Amino acid sequence: MDFYCAKAKLIIELDGGGHFNAQAEKIDYIRTNELQSLGFTVIHIANNDIDRNFTGVCQFIDEAVKALIPT
Repeated sequence: MDFYCAKAKLIIELDGGGHFNAQAEKIDYIRTNELQSLGFTVIHIANNDIDRNFTGVCQFIDEAVKALIPT
């Protein structure tokens, strides 16, 4: 995991080029399911999305955190 917000139980995975092949996708899928079974929310963000739309990615993460933190 690249980033973790304990209060929201949110894990953020930043996926570079090494994540986009069959073996890596299988490993990511298994790990994501294991983490979700433990009550975590996992979001994957491609590095290309960060490069092309950093502000949008930040807004997406902010919205996810706000949705997950009980008020």
